[in-house]
Amino acid sequence: MFSTIIASAQNSVNDTIVLTRVDAETIFLQSNLSLLAEKLNIDIAEAQVIQAKVWPNPTLSVSEVNLWSNSTSEELPVLWGNYGRNQEIGLSLEQLVYTAGKRKKLIAIEKVGAQMAAQYYKEILRSLKTEFRNNLTALQFNQQQKSVYEKQLLSVRKLINAYASQVKKGNISQAEYVRLKASELEFLNELNELNTEGNALQKEMKILMNLPAKSYIKLENEGFVPNLNPLDELNLADIINEAENNRPDLQFAKLAQQYSDNKYAYEKALRTPDITLQASYDRGGNIMNNFFGVGFAIDLPFFNRNQGNIKAAKYAIEKSILIKEQTFKSAQAEIVQAYGNFTNARQLYESIDTGYDKDLDMILESHLKNFSDRNISLLVYLDYVEAYIKNKEIILTSKKQLNERLEELRYASGQELN
Repeated sequence: MFSTIIASAQNSVNDTIVLTRVDAETIFLQSNLSLLAEKLNIDIAEAQVIQAKVWPNPTLSVSEVNLWSNSTSEELPVLWGNYGRNQEIGLSLEQLVYTAGKRKKLIAIEKVGAQMAAQYYKEILRSLKTEFRNNLTALQFNQQQKSVYEKQLLSVRKLINAYASQVKKGNISQAEYVRLKASELEFLNELNELNTEGNALQKEMKILMNLPAKSYIKLENEGFVPNLNPLDELNLADIINEAENNRPDLQFAKLAQQYSDNKYAYEKALRTPDITLQASYDRGGNIMNNFFGVGFAIDLPFFNRNQGNIKAAKYAIEKSILIKEQTFKSAQAEIVQAYGNFTNARQLYESIDTGYDKDLDMILESHLKNFSDRNISLLVYLDYVEAYIKNKEIILTSKKQLNERLEELRYASGQELN
């Protein structure tokens, strides 16, 4: 999928890649190195669950083997051939047996740990996706701003070229010509700053998308204004109520408390000593030539009953409860703030007449023609150009803020909301 998108977007002349927002996000989700690395933590956590399920290995010991004999050696039945007449050997087999359900409790801890790793991955994805989408919006904003200034720069240069000969003939004052040159310089300066901002955005985008350093990303205008129709039925109370199930950080906080509960149960179980079962064989070293015996070993919990770790685990439960409560309250405040910001941004955007953008372009063309025909003065023309650029920036900024506020609400709610 990734190679198909790149192949279809790659410009044959240079390293420019023309992408829609959807295509760019597809590349990001498939190729972002931070996401790929973080996803491995889920596999690591799941492997810990597997490890917690296995039993400890039995221990085989071989001892009391004499490599030679002396005059005090007793003769024993041979083992095979003539070997073993004076040979002693001891064998023991030990198996550790967990008591008080420690193995089951440890498995429960690791299972919650795996769930926490999955939720943490979702939280990283949520944060990176918001950062990426805001960079997409910023890059689209930057490229459309550049388009406005490039258009004005082209118009001014046409006027400068047309007026150059007229200045020499004395038909146009030197002051008007210099004023046009000053406007050209102002536009060049603005474009220089926009190019610097664009280069910084290009760097961030290429890192997030794992693209070659020499690539140049050109975004289509599609998606700069989000589809607002699915958002008409948004209800703040519903978003707050559903946040617990949708936000990974809230799920993580709940799992953290569950992890602390399981850890406390495990630490309490460690008060009970484990038992080591033993089976042994001894040849020639006991009251019998071939001795078989069984036994066990157990710690005597006179001094260490894991008191400190149990108390620490209990405090950890209290801490996790407080953190969960704080996380939930912070989430609710974030949602209310994000909802209010989005509502304000939407009201601003919708207060701008749909055709106002095109009206500005039409009036600008009219002013340019009237100035070229000497029907209006240079001052009137440049005043309108300044007003035109300011209004264009207001329109573009309202679209940019609408997209950013929507992403803020998506992040706060934990939902795509479309």
